[in-house]
Amino acid sequence: MSIYVDYAATTPIDEEILKSMLDSAGKFGNPSSIHRIGKEAKAFYETSRKMIAKRLNAYPDEIVFTGSATEANNTVIKSAAGFYNKPHIITTKVEHASVKETYAELEETCDVTYLNVDENGQISIDELKSALTEETKLVSIIMVNNETGTIQPMAEIAETMKDSTALLHVDAVQAFKQLPIDVEALNCDFLTMSGHKLHAPKGIGVLYVKRNTHLKRMITGGSQERERRAGTENTLYAHAMMKAVEQADDKREENTEVLKTLKETLLTELEKQEVPFEVNGDIHTQTNHIVNVYFPWSTSEYLLTAMDMAGIYASGGSACNAGTVQPSHVIKAMYDENRAGSSIRFSFGEQLTEDDMKYIAEKLKTIYTGLSKHGFI
Repeated sequence: MSIYVDYAATTPIDEEILKSMLDSAGKFGNPSSIHRIGKEAKAFYETSRKMIAKRLNAYPDEIVFTGSATEANNTVIKSAAGFYNKPHIITTKVEHASVKETYAELEETCDVTYLNVDENGQISIDELKSALTEETKLVSIIMVNNETGTIQPMAEIAETMKDSTALLHVDAVQAFKQLPIDVEALNCDFLTMSGHKLHAPKGIGVLYVKRNTHLKRMITGGSQERERRAGTENTLYAHAMMKAVEQADDKREENTEVLKTLKETLLTELEKQEVPFEVNGDIHTQTNHIVNVYFPWSTSEYLLTAMDMAGIYASGGSACNAGTVQPSHVIKAMYDENRAGSSIRFSFGEQLTEDDMKYIAEKLKTIYTGLSKHGFI
């Protein structure tokens, strides 16, 4: 039996999206070419931009296609950092590595404030208010955490920042499939998304840049993307991104119910099997596609290996640590290193079943019983 519960790391390419890509492969022209083939490719490409903009309640000229959300996050942060002289920037201690590590590299040239989170993984609005100053130029917030599914209080964050001159950057990579995204309601200046978290191929991302907002391009060598990202446009992957955004938006309510059932079933079955565990954070302030579980009787590394041997593919946290099993910085920020070293992330897709959840609980019971029998607990 093989059960993949690592959808927060990446998703399989959807068959309908793949078919649409293959059907559209004939539009191969370079959109920058002035002949008919190029113009057809340009029109095809701009259709993808327009449709994504519509779903985000944005203007088409505010959408930039990138090679990944990591690239998009880097572009936003490095653009702001380079535009000002030692700017003050605010972020959180639970950001994705593409944000967290980028800020760490910029600490010599920027004044970076890292907001704490509580045991539910949420920031304090009062701490954000206290951190904001006239020198604050950028605030980066992950809308839905990639390791716990924790939803940040975005409405309160937007309200807190409405009188600030600081720009708001929202990492919505894990958010779009789970929550409706409206850039006007979020009152954000930048927003980033990734295709491979939405059943599109790896290698395509979206960066929303509010009109009249400065953005220094990170990749040079051409005037593509309105001079915000050089390089021949990836027309086919942009099309896949468009299809993925439409699919996620149209099926969000339906998928949410499936994911909710899967999450509840796994937790209920773990209780039935009498496997000691605790959920990291509060399930009431989390999305349904992720549950991060603390197993006090083992380590993440051992459990991942044992589950892999049983055909269960989960993770200890983010997949951005080059295949290593490191204590999650997110769980460390919420609790401590010991808890981080014994926590597992299960993330779900609507292709999974309740029987899959029962199988996972049964195998964890077998692992727990085996360790107990041999005196390792």
